[in-house]
Amino acid sequence: MTDAEKVYQVLDTLGIDYEKYEHPPVMTIADIEKLDFTMEPMHCKNLFLRNEKGNQHYLALVHHNKKANTRGIAKKIGSTRLSFASDKRLKTHLGLEPGGVSVFGLIHNEDRKVIVLVDEDLRKEEKLTFHPNVNTASVIISQEGLKKFLDYAGHPVRYITMD
Repeated sequence: MTDAEKVYQVLDTLGIDYEKYEHPPVMTIADIEKLDFTMEPMHCKNLFLRNEKGNQHYLALVHHNKKANTRGIAKKIGSTRLSFASDKRLKTHLGLEPGGVSVFGLIHNEDRKVIVLVDEDLRKEEKLTFHPNVNTASVIISQEGLKKFLDYAGHPVRYITMD
């Protein structure tokens, strides 16, 4: 079973409605925005971060129009300096490859130590888009679907305003 199929299976098991789109590999929000979706979902940036010591990891879900202000995020959550985690850490903690970073990678983090940081502005969006752990597809889910998935994943979740 592929990683994307595992994501679809979890969504089906949880009763979360979703639309899936297969497409050429995309690495950036700009690449995603070139795709032809039948509706206008909110594309989310998914950033895998680590603190200065490397003993705490964060998955930040950020509104696509915002730049990643790791200094501002660190200050808001009371952390030491944040930086992007290495590809090795991404694979170790979320089972993902670069380009496929997604909230759905939480299905691979059984120790539930990755803290999820959700941009408050995403709560205003009805539909959100994420990769199903690969960058050759996108999944559109509702705000309620995201909450249901996060509850299922069981990771600590913090909603913060990201500037």
